[in-house]
Amino acid sequence: MEHFHVQAPFGPLTVVCAADAVHAIHFLPAVTAAAPESRFAKQVAEELAQYFADPKFVFTVPVQLTGTAFQCRLWQALRAIPAGEVRCYGELSAQLASSARAVGGACRRNPVPIIVPCHRVVAATGVGGFAGAVSGPLLSIKHWLLRHEGICDQTTDSVDTPYGRTGDLFAIAGVMP
Repeated sequence: MEHFHVQAPFGPLTVVCAADAVHAIHFLPAVTAAAPESRFAKQVAEELAQYFADPKFVFTVPVQLTGTAFQCRLWQALRAIPAGEVRCYGELSAQLASSARAVGGACRRNPVPIIVPCHRVVAATGVGGFAGAVSGPLLSIKHWLLRHEGICDQTTDSVDTPYGRTGDLFAIAGVMP
């Protein structure tokens, strides 16, 4: 497995990949990893840079998702959410015949955030969590990603969902822009 560092606009990432698939992306790594060396790792770094430059960029690198059958189904459903759109936990739970709590748990365990866009899942009345956090730096990353994709209203951070406009998502969540 190769571990390498990518500087994102919101902070550092560590990417873990094999020769042909991304296995994990970690936010705010505790240790500094090397620059990408293999051809595939360089492709992953380039695709992440393209996404950070253009939120409509569509990732083509393969990912290796290891989880329960439900988690894998949810992660596939997340990959079908286009940039610039969100889904509510409840909407995904209805689609997958599950509960909103199960959707949140599977989002929290997403090993490849950004490429598998769990940040595009919000609560009906607020931002929801991100990577297991309901406040702090990780939720600030979700805030950045949603703004980057033009999902949030730039002045109020509100989001249109199938249930109506959420209001000031990040004020509700206690996250400062």
